[in-house]
Amino acid sequence: MRLADYRLLGRSGLRVSPLSLGTMTFGSDWGWGADSNEALRIFDLYIDHGGNFIDTAVNYTNGAAERFLGEFIGDKRERLVLATKFTMARDPGNPNAGGNHRLNMVRSVEQSLRQLATDRIDLLYLHAWDMTTRADEVMRALDDLVRSGKVLYLGICNTPAWRIAEMQTLADLRGWSPFVALQIEYSLVERTVEHELMPMAAAMGLGVLPWSPLGGGVLAGKYTKADVQDSREAAVSASRKGVIASSGHLTERSIEIAQEVRAVAEEVGATPSQIALAWTLANPTVVSPIMGARTLAQAQENLGALDVALSAEQLDRLNRVSEPDPIFPARFVERPLVQQLIFGGASVARRS
Repeated sequence: MRLADYRLLGRSGLRVSPLSLGTMTFGSDWGWGADSNEALRIFDLYIDHGGNFIDTAVNYTNGAAERFLGEFIGDKRERLVLATKFTMARDPGNPNAGGNHRLNMVRSVEQSLRQLATDRIDLLYLHAWDMTTRADEVMRALDDLVRSGKVLYLGICNTPAWRIAEMQTLADLRGWSPFVALQIEYSLVERTVEHELMPMAAAMGLGVLPWSPLGGGVLAGKYTKADVQDSREAAVSASRKGVIASSGHLTERSIEIAQEVRAVAEEVGATPSQIALAWTLANPTVVSPIMGARTLAQAQENLGALDVALSAEQLDRLNRVSEPDPIFPARFVERPLVQQLIFGGASVARRS
């Protein structure tokens, strides 16, 4: 597989690369990340390999990520699918500088256009559900942006499946622009999205773009069981200071999953990071995992995942070691007695 082996994004006809270039690592304003020179090297590597799908957000590294991209894109603009996001606050203390309401949406888009030095956003995501704005306000305002030409396609991130289904249905019934993309955390250590979000996406025409496909670095093989206790102590200390210490994935179970990832990596002659990315790519609902690299070497390693072919036996091992616990109602409906009551013992072809 190559970056130039493009895939359709959800229900749209938009062609995007099977790995997206994430840019939350562009800029050091948050105390980590690549400076402009290293970010440019990562950007050029991705483009030179045929990549066309760039992911950013209005607030990443306080706007530095978008400003870097605005400088890097230049005459490559028409080759790229440029995705950004709104929701997160841009002006601390201003209650309307964040959220999903029309005012913040429009202001965020205008700021992104300035920072990116472009006349349009190819894909605009709602970054996270704010639990306050009505679904009809969001969808009508998003449709207005599409009709204005400032935004071409719509996506959504980090929102409950039932809410996305409501919003997608509103768009379909009222002739508004629908979502074509769903960006969610998905990896071998975060598979709970398989219960509701991913089936919803498949049914409603949203292509899935996993963020943190390496599980916050756990699947890259950076940690051992000895690190788990250290992580717990750091989390306790951080919580007392009101700080988020980590992604929360550093547990005994995640280390066991990472050990199986490493075993498979040794079998195929790849790195653990490449195996973790290849596993997400094997899911037919997934369109383009988001690779986030702070160094050129990390970016080169991530691109190597496109060369990895996992056997059915290896996929089965990875699936079994990471399988999430069932939830209601599937936990109830899948019981043999309930299946007997539903189907009367008949064999019936099933939809997901």
